[in-house]
Amino acid sequence: MEFPAPLVRGTLLRRYKRFLADIELDGVGEITAHCANPGSMMGLAEPGSEVWLSRNTNPKAKLDWRWELVRAAGGDLVCINTAHPNRVGEEAVAAGAIPELSGYGSLRREVKYGVNSRIDILLEDPARPPCYVEIKSVTLRRPKGAHPTAAEFPDAVTRRGAKHLMELADVAENGGRAVMLYLVQRGDCDRFRVAADIDPGYAAALAEARNRGVEALCRQCDVTQHGIEIGGVLPVVAA
Repeated sequence: MEFPAPLVRGTLLRRYKRFLADIELDGVGEITAHCANPGSMMGLAEPGSEVWLSRNTNPKAKLDWRWELVRAAGGDLVCINTAHPNRVGEEAVAAGAIPELSGYGSLRREVKYGVNSRIDILLEDPARPPCYVEIKSVTLRRPKGAHPTAAEFPDAVTRRGAKHLMELADVAENGGRAVMLYLVQRGDCDRFRVAADIDPGYAAALAEARNRGVEALCRQCDVTQHGIEIGGVLPVVAA
């Protein structure tokens, strides 16, 4: 996935009300940007951080700028815009870059299933059961925590995420294929784990879902100022 136009560098002043951030934008001055991330953004919203923004081209948007990337303490760029991983995942699947999800004849996005839910990707082929793929954006790494090199999810309690896991489990038990695909939006991790201390409910839901047949896959992403590409496999370890 490539950004359609060059990003603009800035310095984070503060993030507030989850979806707003005040930023000193190079060559522009102080602006307020949309922050497309409902999580806590633990470790990624420190005032003074280097950030990268795109201009909002939607004429209906209330804000002219959208926060895309932040430079983490260790130096890696991290994509904080949770709207992007779905596109990254779709492009990777279509290109055959995720072998576990290859071999299907068609790909559809945002298909209704479960109880008032939409699956991120539905893969179909006459020769095999349909494959339901839920994608989650992973940004959390806690260098001073008990697992300093692990990518972790979630960074805040997510009842919606647990609901999705149970709906995927229902798919698996009814003969479909169900896959939870975690896309780590940074390149400085060596494995993936569930942050059970942050959301024990989600950890329990994932364990139950896997016992009921849901597959858990994880890929690291290569994040640059130009775009985001699928990277290497990260092992999924116990919480």
